[in-house]
Amino acid sequence: MTKHIVIDARVRRSSTGRPIDELVNHLQDIDHQNRYTILVQPDDDWKMRSPNFTTLPCPFPQFSLNPLHELRFAWRLYRLKPDLVHFGMTQQPLLYFGNIVTYTHDLTMLYHVRRGGTAAVVYWLKMILYRFQMWWAHRKSKKIITFANMTAQDIAKLHPFTKDKLAVTYEAAGVAADLVSQKPKHDFGEYIMYQGTAFPHKNLTKLIEAFDIVHEHYPKLNLVLVGKTEKHYVELAEEAKKHASSANIIFAGFLPDPQSKWTFEHAKLYVTPSLMEGAGLTPLEAMASGTPVVSSNASMMPEFYGQGALYCNPYDAQDIAAKIIMVLDDAQLRKDLIAKGTQQVKKYSWAKMAQETLAVYQDLL
Repeated sequence: MTKHIVIDARVRRSSTGRPIDELVNHLQDIDHQNRYTILVQPDDDWKMRSPNFTTLPCPFPQFSLNPLHELRFAWRLYRLKPDLVHFGMTQQPLLYFGNIVTYTHDLTMLYHVRRGGTAAVVYWLKMILYRFQMWWAHRKSKKIITFANMTAQDIAKLHPFTKDKLAVTYEAAGVAADLVSQKPKHDFGEYIMYQGTAFPHKNLTKLIEAFDIVHEHYPKLNLVLVGKTEKHYVELAEEAKKHASSANIIFAGFLPDPQSKWTFEHAKLYVTPSLMEGAGLTPLEAMASGTPVVSSNASMMPEFYGQGALYCNPYDAQDIAAKIIMVLDDAQLRKDLIAKGTQQVKKYSWAKMAQETLAVYQDLL
């Protein structure tokens, strides 16, 4: 029997929305029986290629404290009469009580967010609301999908009632094999790299401390940081000026996919010193590009990267530097990491993730 499945994909064009974007793309190849309504932002002209998939503009903001938006969004969902709704995050209508599947990416916001310039009272009110939204979404959901067993364990510790609701579907590397790489205009010289945001939990200040040590051994080597310029990167750039290696730290900003791919392919190594992740995809992209990876040993990283990375203590700049220098110095270690990384990437695919997600849907339906 045909079922009606609604997927909230309003977040799909952000980094957090990558799983929803890939999920919908691959579901169109494997599910020709059920009817899908894909909720998108009003300015999103996403085209579906399968006749049983349609998009529906949804004018409600992804993050809103407006109770009117909450009521209208819930009412819109009830009118669609879905058999199942899949939300891409825990921010969802409080008053919708249907057959719900929720993506919970990680618990970073609970443990590694910082107040910044926000007034203390406002910050704590927002955090109370955020915690309640997550708790309530987990309470209402029939299934909670996350992207690593470690994250699932963290969620079960935080909310013990989720233990029998949790499912894990691994994400995949995002570098398209047929994408032609293009050299950026900036000359990076010889470099190691990181790509992503500069949020506090990414631990980039510790990476810069470690690079000071690396710089003493490799004075011509550059550290290239790739990511959209926003307040965290601006703050990091100011902090970097205080370091001995500052002249060798390049803030590349956002790079289009062809330039990003080139940067991965030509790096001496990729380093990720993060303190917590739900699923870190950029190190997989480095592995897919034939670049060795030095990774934090925290959170889900060892689970996700397996033997494809050399691990370091993210709280210890000396250890981060030591592991970077080890890879730069040892040609055989580099060769081994590249080979193991290539094999590790093959374990994951978006098509497999879509199949596993469809199995979750079928179980609930």
